[in-house]
Amino acid sequence: MNDDLKTIDDVLAELDRIIEETVRENCFLGIFAYVYRRTTAQIKAEVEKGAFEDNERMARFDVEFARLYIDAYRGYYAGETISRSWKVAFDARNRPLTIVQHLTLGMNTHINLDLGIAASRIMQGDDIRKLKNDYYKVNEVLAGLIDEMQDRLGRVSRLMFLIDWLGRRTDERLINFSISKARNESWKVARALSSLQGDARTLKLEETDLIVSRIGELVVSPKGRLIRQSLRFIRFFETRDIGKIIRNLRN
Repeated sequence: MNDDLKTIDDVLAELDRIIEETVRENCFLGIFAYVYRRTTAQIKAEVEKGAFEDNERMARFDVEFARLYIDAYRGYYAGETISRSWKVAFDARNRPLTIVQHLTLGMNTHINLDLGIAASRIMQGDDIRKLKNDYYKVNEVLAGLIDEMQDRLGRVSRLMFLIDWLGRRTDERLINFSISKARNESWKVARALSSLQGDARTLKLEETDLIVSRIGELVVSPKGRLIRQSLRFIRFFETRDIGKIIRNLRN
């Protein structure tokens, strides 16, 4: 566990280091790292504005949440055992996938697995229902970032509209509705974990990790032939320069 992460600023600094590493190595893990960094910065701004019922608790929650991703990332490269779900995402770092697929792999694990764990940890020994309003307040913050990310992703993936056409706005549901749905499911996981201890808690974590890893595998290899062919076509016209992708997402 990275005990050096004590504030959101510490998290942002570590995410910057990860982004720099991925740009240097031209590794697609940088896509999720940047989008997560952008989200974290927005949460920090909301905390500083006093937007939450308990802003100090939300700052601690944000750090605990980030630590799970950062520990998994560092652990993966150190050869340590990490969750199945993060391993699926990290193993795909150099796979010929679209930018949206690489981003979704990170969001899938961090929201569907890590978020419930972080919420249960931060409320350990207390009633987790006290966190609910602030937990769902974050959904409003995320929704506000969707249009920004959609626009900027379009700069580096010019044929994203094909996903939209194929799935009747599948791309927006993938990034917007699915985030909301995933956070709803993660809240259920958090509530379950908060009431479990010992072997029962371990079993719940393993079951959740397995489910999330299978979702990740479907992101990597969708079942539909048409969508697979379309994703290959979209990727053919995407830039593969991670530095360029992140510059376009940033500006």
